[in-house]
Order: sequence, then C-alpha cells, then structure tokens
Amino acid sequence: MSIAEKEKFYLDIIEKHAANGVEFFTSHGIIIDPKVKIGRGTQILPGTILRGETEIGENCVIGPNSMLTDCKVGNDVVFNASQGTESVVDDGAKIGPFTQLRPNTHICRKVKIGDFVEVKNSTVGEGTSIAHLTYIGDSDVGRHVNFGCGVVTVNYDGASKNRTTIGDYAFIGCNTNLIAPVKVGNGAYTAAGSTINRDVPDGDLAVARARQENKSGWAEKKLSGYIEKHSK
Repeated sequence: MSIAEKEKFYLDIIEKHAANGVEFFTSHGIIIDPKVKIGRGTQILPGTILRGETEIGENCVIGPNSMLTDCKVGNDVVFNASQGTESVVDDGAKIGPFTQLRPNTHICRKVKIGDFVEVKNSTVGEGTSIAHLTYIGDSDVGRHVNFGCGVVTVNYDGASKNRTTIGDYAFIGCNTNLIAPVKVGNGAYTAAGSTINRDVPDGDLAVARARQENKSGWAEKKLSGYIEKHSK
C-alpha cells in the first residue's frame, strides 16, 4: 500500500467516526485502527494514535500527542500527551501529560495522574492523586490516596516481583520508597524521604530516615578549592 493509499485508508476511518459524533479539528497526525471504537462527543486532538481494539467512551479528550493500544477508556476522561497499553481507565480520570500506563493497569474513577508517572500491573483506586515523578508497579492502591513527588514502589528484588498494598486515604510522603512486599494501612502516613520495609498499621505515621547531623566547618576546605577553580 502506498503512502497515498495509507493516508486515504486512515482518513476514511476518521471521517466515519466524525459522522458518528466524534470531534476532530484536523486529520493531520491522527491514526485510528479499524477496530477502534469511540463514543459521541469525544475530541481526538492532533498527534493521537489509537491502536488495536481500543475502546473510548463519550465526552473524552484524547491527545494531543497520545497513544493508546488495546485500552478501554470510560466516559469524561482526559488523556493528555501520554501513552497507555492494555490498560483500563474508568470514568472521569485525568491522565497526563507525560504519563505511561503499562499492561494490566486499572485506573479507577476520578483518579488524577500527572507528569512523569509510570504505572504498571497495578490498580489505582477511586479519587487517588499521583501528581508527578512517581513509579507505581505491581501495586494495589486504595481510594483517595495522595502521593507526594518522587514515590517509588520498589517491586523487584533481583529475583522476583513483589506487590505493594496501600489502603484508603493514605498519604505517601515525597521521596518515599516502598520496599515490596509491604502494606500501608488505611489512613496511614509515611514521612518524606522514608524507606519503608515493614507494614504500616492503619492510622500510623511511619518515619524511616536517619537523624540529621551537621558537621561544623566540614565544607570549608572542600569548597575553597571549588571557588578558586571557578573564579579564574
């Protein structure tokens, strides 16, 4: 098939969806496979690629610059500048920009996932917020959990993958490492900068970091050489 024939093939698919109530502002950069289903009122923005048997509900905004492969997306979802593969996104979720949903991920209703977040083989419960710079792998996350910046579920020990479980209304502090297998209970907190390798009971605060010690004058000798080098 020539390039011109391919362009006509995909343009015909776009026009079919447009006739069924899907909104396009342009056809440029948009590729939609023949088995893809899209609900009425959904906007498909430039640079969007919909592959395989992806299904998208009504009144969504998909794109710009997004790719979904064999995904099921509910109604009223925003999927902005992100990628998803073999995943489910429920109604009202907001994804992106720069989010990656890897296979076997289930994003529940009204979840918010922001920039530079990766989710793999996990369920993220209703209303949970994962704002930025976080990896959630092999995890079961409850409802209305808040993740601070830089959280990692440490799921691989070099031999096997292990799961992390987080209860409802938990608060995971910035730069927390959760060493699986581990469970954070309902309403529990982890302090910023903690490495958690034991279960945290419901309602507890887990603090797992060394006490700060300031060594008086330690930097003076080291810094003097640096300043001299950069002042030449």
